[in-house]
Amino acid sequence: MRALLAFAGSRGDAQPGVLLGRELARRGHEVTVAVSPNLVEFAARHGVSAVPFGLDSGELLRAQRDDERFRGPNPIRRVQAVLDLQRRGFGEAAGDLFALAGDKDVLVTGMACEEVAAEVARHHAIPLAALHFFPIRPNGVVPVVPTGPASRLPGELHRLGWHALTKARAWALASEIAAFRRANGYGPNDTEVPLVSYTAVQAYDPDLFPGLVDTLRDEPFTGFPVPPAGSELDPELAEWLTEGPPPVYAGFGSMPVADPIATESMAREVCRRLGRRLLLVGPMFRPRIGLDLAVVDQVDHGAVLPLCTAAVHHGGAGTTAAALRAGVPSVICSVQADQPYWGRQLEQLGLGVTAPFADLTANRLERLLIRATAPEVVAWAAAYGAGFRDDGVARAADVIESCSANRESAKTESIAPDTGVRELPSTIGGVR
Repeated sequence: MRALLAFAGSRGDAQPGVLLGRELARRGHEVTVAVSPNLVEFAARHGVSAVPFGLDSGELLRAQRDDERFRGPNPIRRVQAVLDLQRRGFGEAAGDLFALAGDKDVLVTGMACEEVAAEVARHHAIPLAALHFFPIRPNGVVPVVPTGPASRLPGELHRLGWHALTKARAWALASEIAAFRRANGYGPNDTEVPLVSYTAVQAYDPDLFPGLVDTLRDEPFTGFPVPPAGSELDPELAEWLTEGPPPVYAGFGSMPVADPIATESMAREVCRRLGRRLLLVGPMFRPRIGLDLAVVDQVDHGAVLPLCTAAVHHGGAGTTAAALRAGVPSVICSVQADQPYWGRQLEQLGLGVTAPFADLTANRLERLLIRATAPEVVAWAAAYGAGFRDDGVARAADVIESCSANRESAKTESIAPDTGVRELPSTIGGVR
């Protein structure tokens, strides 16, 4: 099998593609992994030789940080900001993937560039598989707006909301899609060139969304695509972690932190009040290790989080999975995309608490940590971690192999335009 894995976005978006590519290569397949230009080196550190495509995801994150509309009170302007961000780099990414996909048997992508990959897969008549790190297929369980009042609405309204979001996304990208089609010799009518096949791989634990399996009966659920068990720690950090009580972990992935000094000061003050040590992670903070504070550029979550008392993080699917796997409560301080959904869901299930990152103060973070480390939350998180399945990458690879195996039979059949409702899902905004 010759597979092209295209995973645009931040490090959290790229890691599942890198892990899946490594697993498929181990099984003897010919794999090309494409990631955002700034993440080629990240892939190499994980043993995968990747090629760049599209725009630098750090540039997109900085653009989001600097756009006042994302933080404004007007929901229409926030949606406009999300759609404007999603239009950026469509042509560049499509052109790069178009050149890479010509001889491939299957195209696999993530949530951040699914529409781009769909157009390339249509043109080359190859199957498309998309890894979804959150339930964005129209369903009657997850509300489109991650709030308490929205969660109490009838399931059919949730389903209609996701359909509406998908249509809005398609409308927003219509001009970019039409330009790509004109450049490659076919018209803008979607039914002229249908997808050979489309598989939405649900790459998370459905048990976190009770009832979801019943409403997405035709979708394969593979679990979180987590890396292998934790590797060896840096000796100095390992000594610090084991010589005192479990610290509070705080890290925000690739999210742009506008004021790292103020953020560090807030986290240190809260941990001082609570008598906790602090492990602060991120390249935006000044690295050093002291008695009650360790600041490092990055860590292996699988090795570090089991040694912590709670995890304060942005709520990306990868970090959320790492905290769940470690059996520690989460304090999700969401910034964008699917992060508010994960925060809301873990809070509902008693596995953590949540608040928007923009609304954090020392007093609020203190209250959140007190709630997250309550005995019942700690016990429930530990129980969930004990049953965590860590074979998500292998199960996703099984699905991708089946997509390729079905390609030959698809070639021999007359493929009629899809007249049913089979919408491609949208991303939830921005990059992870």
